[in-house]
Amino acid sequence: MTRPSSVPPPVTAVLDASSRWLPARLGEVEELLRQAVAGHGERLGEDAGATLAAGGKRLRPMLVLLCAGPERSEVAVRAAAAIELVHMATLVHDDVLDDAPLRRGLPTVAATSGREGATATGDLLFSRAFALLAEAGDARSVALLADASVALARGELAQRRDAFDLGIDEQRYLSRCRLKTGRLFECACLLGRADEALREFGAEIGLAFQLLDDVLDVSGPPERTGKARGTDLLDGTVTLPLIEAATEDPGIREVDLHALDAAKAEALCDRIAATGALDRVRARALEMVAAAKRALDRARFEPEQRQLLSLVADGVVQRYS
Repeated sequence: MTRPSSVPPPVTAVLDASSRWLPARLGEVEELLRQAVAGHGERLGEDAGATLAAGGKRLRPMLVLLCAGPERSEVAVRAAAAIELVHMATLVHDDVLDDAPLRRGLPTVAATSGREGATATGDLLFSRAFALLAEAGDARSVALLADASVALARGELAQRRDAFDLGIDEQRYLSRCRLKTGRLFECACLLGRADEALREFGAEIGLAFQLLDDVLDVSGPPERTGKARGTDLLDGTVTLPLIEAATEDPGIREVDLHALDAAKAEALCDRIAATGALDRVRARALEMVAAAKRALDRARFEPEQRQLLSLVADGVVQRYS
């Protein structure tokens, strides 16, 4: 199997620790993704193909496959490809909203094809995701993914409403993250297997993933994250490191986020880091991983599946550490 590009070491560790069935299934997912984005016109196909070729961690498809286990191959492979297509679509649309020039260190579709081209590409990816499930008559998976997609939209709207508002508190931030990030991780686990313990597992590691993403936005390194430090600050996105830092350095609440440029965003990142906020937020993420593992203990799995899911949970907070 050819592994997806930009896979961090913790995810590689899952593949290295697994039996042959998991890399083989992920290879089937990659092939299905290639088929799903091909043949939709030269411009649209090129942009969708570039989004796929940019790679990614493939954490959500991996969760689907691991929760399903080695026996549920075809159904799980389709669900895994579908959830990755939805994830890709949200990234393309996010880049339109943020006017982002780079994603994973490469030019975004918004930068190369404009807002209209990127919007159309994201729409294509969304439609192909649900087509994959509909073609298999998988009504349960359609319902789960549709529900998660609605949560994503609500989370995005909440983030836009909260933009540049330094009065946002931790509870509001976490509520937004549960919608925008946690629900898709939760959905990935449930697509693999209907189990309330897995719903909790997915939700907790999804939140931990977002917290670590927000730490990385402040700390970098840009050559690994694929974006400049302080990108969220420049977008006016108030994250937990910023909220935490303001409790130690109240003057941060007086910063005008609208007035930031790249240099000022870097300086604010340094100011946030100086408060120790990054270590505190990372510790919170580790607590969420521990809660996820406790939920995993309540699910019935073969030893290998349990071990690999535990490695995935560890991996969400070990990126670039």
